[in-house]
Amino acid sequence: MSANTNHESVTTEGLAVERRGPVLVVRLDRPESRNALTGTMIRGIGAAVLRAEADTEIRAIVLTGTGDRAFCSGMDLRAFADGEDVGYGSDPHTAAYLRLGRGEVPIPVVGAANGTAIGGGLELLLACDIIVASSAAVFGFPEVKRGLFPGGGGTFIGTRIPLGAALEMTLTGDTITAQRGYELGLLNAVVEPDAVLDNAIGYAERIAANAPLGLAACKELARLAVAQPEHADKRLGEWQSVVFTSADAREGATAFIEKRPPVWTGR
Repeated sequence: MSANTNHESVTTEGLAVERRGPVLVVRLDRPESRNALTGTMIRGIGAAVLRAEADTEIRAIVLTGTGDRAFCSGMDLRAFADGEDVGYGSDPHTAAYLRLGRGEVPIPVVGAANGTAIGGGLELLLACDIIVASSAAVFGFPEVKRGLFPGGGGTFIGTRIPLGAALEMTLTGDTITAQRGYELGLLNAVVEPDAVLDNAIGYAERIAANAPLGLAACKELARLAVAQPEHADKRLGEWQSVVFTSADAREGATAFIEKRPPVWTGR
């Protein structure tokens, strides 16, 4: 793919991937099933992550869904019951998907919650660094109502919202509105349903204009400070030695002095 390519779309089973300049838009595309995840989709999302990491011209990812009913309703239980491989194996695409869920993909990810995100769908949304949501969407972890618990990382939602609210959501299994999600800090913006994707891409483009190494450092360190503070100081020192001696750091200072936009190389 040429670095000058602004638009390129690839559609696979249940997933559509589109390049928009420096932004890769990954869209769950099974609206008839409320964008429930299949093993093929999981591996497809992982493949998109690997594509973004390998392409220095891609600086941000937007994750969204098709339709206005659901961002994602979680795992497709019918497909699972039918014996489909849900994708939790050791292949590179699955490994990339799991890294995404743990917040370990260095490229910033913006979630565009076009609709409701429940259970595993909300866990997937929590993989995003910034979330824009439809005002009509609701969010929740109903697992305890079914004899389960949010086993895909949903119990860590307390790293994103106050502990009391996290316990309320996970212990009652009740949903919250988008407005409540915004008040709790789960969502960065709540907009009209037809404006969700444009707003998310706007965030992604603003992020993509910044230096890649600095972005990777900010993403990792901000998450570590909340989830694993005992590791944050060590990684801070390591990132300082990488970023502050980088070509991009010199380019940023030079561009500021010369009053021109910087040209980042990620080095």
